[in-house]
Amino acid sequence: MSIKFKMLASLAALSLMLGACGKAEETESKPKVENKEKASEKKEAVEKEDAAYADVFTEALTELEKAKEGKDVDFDKVTTLYNENLKELVKKRDAEFEDTIDDKITTALTAGKDGTMDKVVVKQIFDKLMQKVFYTSIKHDFTEVTELWGETDEVNGELEEAKEHYAILKTTVEKRDAAYGTNLVSVIDGGFNEMDEAVKNNDLLSFNLGKQVVDKTLMKTFYLATGALPNGYATKAAAEAKNDAALAKVEQAEGWAFFQSLSSYINSHAAEEHAFIEKSFTLESDVKAIDPDAVNKAFVRGFAKIAIDEYGESKELIGKDDKAVVTGLEGALFIDIIGEDIKTLLGEDAYKTLTEKAQKYVETAKAKDKAAGEAQLKELISTLNTIVEKAK
Repeated sequence: MSIKFKMLASLAALSLMLGACGKAEETESKPKVENKEKASEKKEAVEKEDAAYADVFTEALTELEKAKEGKDVDFDKVTTLYNENLKELVKKRDAEFEDTIDDKITTALTAGKDGTMDKVVVKQIFDKLMQKVFYTSIKHDFTEVTELWGETDEVNGELEEAKEHYAILKTTVEKRDAAYGTNLVSVIDGGFNEMDEAVKNNDLLSFNLGKQVVDKTLMKTFYLATGALPNGYATKAAAEAKNDAALAKVEQAEGWAFFQSLSSYINSHAAEEHAFIEKSFTLESDVKAIDPDAVNKAFVRGFAKIAIDEYGESKELIGKDDKAVVTGLEGALFIDIIGEDIKTLLGEDAYKTLTEKAQKYVETAKAKDKAAGEAQLKELISTLNTIVEKAK
């Protein structure tokens, strides 16, 4: 097993073992039964709704896919499918995450119909922006779980909804596993399993750790699709620009649309890197000017800066709040996202040492050992700053 595989597996296992045990006591009463019945009805409704999302999304993509075959696309059909079945969900996420995905999708579909945008580009924008919506819907569901914690049936309903949203994204994760030899699907499955157990044991900390494993592994998926070497769309678009400008533009659009799932997070921690990546992928930029290596290094700096910020927050909380454990795991997971890049910059041994320190810090945070934790954080942040410098 490679070091990379071991890191992913160990992170999932680590977060599993960090949580405390102990099941919440349940009391039987008539109101509880009524609540369970209502929760069951809600779960069935949610499953039907999410199945409809998946079916409609697939139907719209099938119609848009005709553009790749040189066939006419019925944009009225796609627009109707979107407006009547998906738009409400998109607008909810727009309101929650201060986004404008609905405007972008609507504009793209209109441009496809009137011929002002390449129809294959429209397909990619619609596909990847809807994937962002399903991703942010998972994040929304996780937030709902924490707000409803203690109401077991309602919590299970929200968790099932998150799994339904993930099912729509799973193909994208599988494609990255195939391209890079990773095991992201397995790690995400482990994260969901951890959350299921956490709900059974009334263990909110373990739930939050499992949530981070799923969330950051999905972020890694989007990174591998965009800026990672050698199979990200920055590399693909730059290579294709030498042969087929139209196809290169499609790949640039795919990179841009996939990047939107990472955009706000990176921008809030590394605005300069975000601006460079956005400019490289935006369709207004010359696809021939994309520099895959520079895009990759901007991502590496961005994720390293995020890890530094997570560790900075953890330092403020260690010994006082369980969130120090969560932010500690987040730091480790962001390191894992750029693991292959760190190996290139620092070497295999240095990367192995870094991941071991990251795992050890999570254990220290769990033990609430402030003195030891601060010393470990100093080393972790120092190494991350070195990565930022080497990735310039």
